[in-house]
Amino acid sequence: MTIASEFAPEVGVRAPAAPRATRPLWFSLRRELWENRSIYIAPAVVAGLVLLGFVIGLGHVPADVQVKTDNRVVFTIAPYGLAWVCITGAGLIVAAFYCLGALHNERRDRSILFWKSMPVSDLATVATKAAVPLAVMPAVVFVLVLAAQLVIWLIAIAIHAANGNAVAALWAQWPMGRMSLMMAWGLFTMSLWYAPVWGWLLMVSAWARRAPFLWAVLPPLGVCVVEGVAFSSGQFAHLLGRRLTGAVDVAFADMPRGEVMPDVSQIDPVRFFTSPETWLGLAFAAAFLAVAVWLRRRKDPT
Repeated sequence: MTIASEFAPEVGVRAPAAPRATRPLWFSLRRELWENRSIYIAPAVVAGLVLLGFVIGLGHVPADVQVKTDNRVVFTIAPYGLAWVCITGAGLIVAAFYCLGALHNERRDRSILFWKSMPVSDLATVATKAAVPLAVMPAVVFVLVLAAQLVIWLIAIAIHAANGNAVAALWAQWPMGRMSLMMAWGLFTMSLWYAPVWGWLLMVSAWARRAPFLWAVLPPLGVCVVEGVAFSSGQFAHLLGRRLTGAVDVAFADMPRGEVMPDVSQIDPVRFFTSPETWLGLAFAAAFLAVAVWLRRRKDPT
C-alpha cells in the first residue's frame, strides 16, 4: 500500500460541510436574545398589566362592546387601542435602552475581547444588533398586542354570553383581519421610520465611554438650544419631533388626529415609500451604522 493510497479519501465518505454564511448571524441573534431577555419580557409584562386593568374594570365591558336590537354590532376600540399603545410604547422604550447598551456594555465589561475572538465580523455584529429594534422588537410587539386583544375580546364574549346576549354577531364583526393588517403595516413603517434613531443610539453606544444616554440626548438638545438662541429658529427641533412622531402621518393617508384604529383604505405605501423623509432617514441610519462598525473595529475597551 502506497502513502498516496493510505491517505486517499474513502469512497462514499463526504467531506465536512463548510459552515453557512448565515450561521454566525443566527448565532449572534440568539446571543442577543439570550443576553437581553427584556426584549420580550418587558413588553409581556406590560401586556399582562393591560389585561389586569381590563379585568379589574370588567364593569365597563358592556359599554365597550354591546349588541343593538337591529343586529348591528356597535363597539368602541378603547381597550384594544390601549393594548396597542401601551405595548408598542414599551417596545420602543426597550429598543432605545437596548441600543444604548448594545455596544457600550461589551466594552465596559471587556467581553468584547472574547466576542472579537469569535468568527463574527464587526459588520455582522452591528447588523445583528440593529436587527433587534428593526425586526425582532416589532415581531414581539405584534404577537403580544394581537394576543392581548384576543384575550380582551374573549373576555367580552364570555361576559355577553353570561348575560344572555347573542355573541354570534360579535364573532362575525370582530375586525381581526383589519387589526392584524393595520398593526403589521404600522409596525413595519415605524421600524423603518425610527431606523435613524436606532442607528444614532448604536453609534453613540459604540463611542461613549460613560453615560451613553446623556451623550445620545445632550448633543441634539444642545443643537436645539443654540439654534433657538442664536437664530430664533426651531427647525432642528421640528425635524426631531417629526422623526419621533411623524410615522403615522406618512404611512397612512388622511389620518385624523386621535384616531386609534384607522381604516384599511388609509394604508398608503406609495406615500410612504416615495417620501423623501423615509429615504433620507434610511440614509442617515446607514451612515450611523457604518460609523458604529468603524468604532467597534477601532475603539479600545473602556
